[in-house]
Amino acid sequence: MTAEQTERIVVVTGASRGAGKGIALALAQPGTTVYVTGRTTAAGQTSLPGTITETAEEITARGGTGIAVAVDHNDDAQVEALFDRIRSEHGRLDILVNNAIALPAGLTDKGPFWTKGLGLLDLHGVGLRSTYVATYYAAPLLSETGGGLVVNTSSFGGTCYMHGPAYGSGKAAVDKMAHDMAVDFKPFDVAVVSLWMGLLKTEVNMAAFNADPDMYDGLVATAESVEFPGRVIDALSRDPKRMERTGQILVGAELAQEHEITDIEGNQPPSHRPFLGDPTTFSAAVID
Repeated sequence: MTAEQTERIVVVTGASRGAGKGIALALAQPGTTVYVTGRTTAAGQTSLPGTITETAEEITARGGTGIAVAVDHNDDAQVEALFDRIRSEHGRLDILVNNAIALPAGLTDKGPFWTKGLGLLDLHGVGLRSTYVATYYAAPLLSETGGGLVVNTSSFGGTCYMHGPAYGSGKAAVDKMAHDMAVDFKPFDVAVVSLWMGLLKTEVNMAAFNADPDMYDGLVATAESVEFPGRVIDALSRDPKRMERTGQILVGAELAQEHEITDIEGNQPPSHRPFLGDPTTFSAAVID
């Protein structure tokens, strides 16, 4: 293959930390340029560790080319500018991972939804709407390049009760969005899936685990590293049968077993399907 054929251009949104950072690092390989977006550009801007600059630097250290782009995914013009830049610099796009999400304070508080603030609906802006907007502006590049992949990161919260109706409806929506976008992208050989991740060892979750190790001991043993979903995405992007999956909700742990992918420590995270339920099955009907 020529150098041009082996070049791969990737965008991972919301990659300052957590799942986005892990996915971006797992995709960091020679010949791959990974654009990482987020709002945190310098340490100290938030109470959480991690910046898009640090993520980009680590991607480059691993052999890829990391490019940090400050993007507020509440601002459509900034998103449009990101993909205009990619067109100018590379003229192609191979993988888009829609991971950016707002996780408002109080999301995991106990109690009925009406006792929590309306700020929880922020995740319908960055999380749901931002997924549509990023894919909207990425679509011309993806369709011109062909052979690509769009992944919406999601969870079992799309079908089971998880953190209440604001979170659950947001996840169910990005799942359905992947299904419907797949219909439009299919003639251009671009696959679109929603990837259900398991419990991840993010910075926030690890702080909770460490604060009460006895409570979370069993969960930690089966939790996924933040790089695990990225390993799954990488395998799916290279799968010659990836178009057979388009429009589907995929459980990351199950796809990993199929592709014989292990986590960074060599373990095989389990699927949570047995106790959290099956992914949604969508109708095959298409009404234009």
